[in-house]
Amino acid sequence: MVLGVFLARWTLPVAMKGTHSVARDLRQRPHLMLWAVLAGSLWAVANTLTIFAIRDVGLSIAFPLWNTNSLVGIFWGWALFHELEGASARNWARVLGGATAIVVGSVLLSMLSVHALGAPGLAMRGIAAALGAGLLWGTMYVPYRKAYLTGINPLSFVTIFTFGEVGTMVLLALVLPGGLHSLARELHALRPSALWLLLGGFCWVIGDLFQQYATKYVGISRAIPLSNTNQLWGFAWGVLVFGELSHVSGSNKLLAFAASGLMIVGAMLIAGANVSAAESASCVRAVRRECDRYNLEFEETLRAHSGVEQDSRPNERRHWWDILIVASAAGVFVWFARFVRVPQMELSMPWALVLCAALVVVLIACGWMLWKKTRFA
Repeated sequence: MVLGVFLARWTLPVAMKGTHSVARDLRQRPHLMLWAVLAGSLWAVANTLTIFAIRDVGLSIAFPLWNTNSLVGIFWGWALFHELEGASARNWARVLGGATAIVVGSVLLSMLSVHALGAPGLAMRGIAAALGAGLLWGTMYVPYRKAYLTGINPLSFVTIFTFGEVGTMVLLALVLPGGLHSLARELHALRPSALWLLLGGFCWVIGDLFQQYATKYVGISRAIPLSNTNQLWGFAWGVLVFGELSHVSGSNKLLAFAASGLMIVGAMLIAGANVSAAESASCVRAVRRECDRYNLEFEETLRAHSGVEQDSRPNERRHWWDILIVASAAGVFVWFARFVRVPQMELSMPWALVLCAALVVVLIACGWMLWKKTRFA
């Protein structure tokens, strides 16, 4: 999966902006490379903790526990970057109430999933792993926000971010029980399923890029809770496509819809918490602090933070190595496709097509709006 993430984090920025744009961005803000690697390392450790959490307590219990990263993110945004400073009591209530509603809805879906799927009982180490993942994922946004206050393009930041991901995952694979020989043996045995994991990592990066832009433009106190509504998509796939609630009672199905509705209400509350003038002024002061700390030009940084790249060249000619990078990544997918095995499982193909169509519509609509407003700046 991390290999798929690595391929996506290099090919998508290159395809959208080109290596010249990414290199220019990093040359102007070289101090952010270390922060990007740190963020990637935090992600890798958190992702590994989720594996242990799922193993010990099951996905349905672990998912809402690590979604507490919403509350962690709100705290860091307020404590370190003065987000919500000057916000009205109504906006505070919307953000905190919305985040709480999303977490509560997530827990309710978890309880229902445990009842429906017979997930194993709680284990303290699984709970600790899930909560640890939530803490690290919430803290991971600190380098994000620090980077975007100084105006770096998210596409440039994630290009370096992936070195922290891959490096830390390799280190963890070597030091965890089994070592290198066990890792090589298991990866070879995994070859028939490797394409699906690569595609999972690639698709995850597409969603993560939207999350990066959300962090840049609305801050971590709003971006994290809103992105945690991804559990609604997972729940829809589980119920509609894989029939996970086909054998539960009508009251439990009603609880599922109520929990989903609560998460949607929470997301709407946060989305309605518009940034006030006082919050905007606080954000400008945070940009100035970063400029003073790293000796950056304030006006230029402020324009970049606002999504205006003064020297951007949307029609800049691509170099031959840009094409080579994209072609090489495509070649990796083609190579693994030679060994792919389609798993045998029961699913509702009509619902799968409906959800895929909805996903494509959302992707195109949100991508177009982001391009129209920011040109992916």
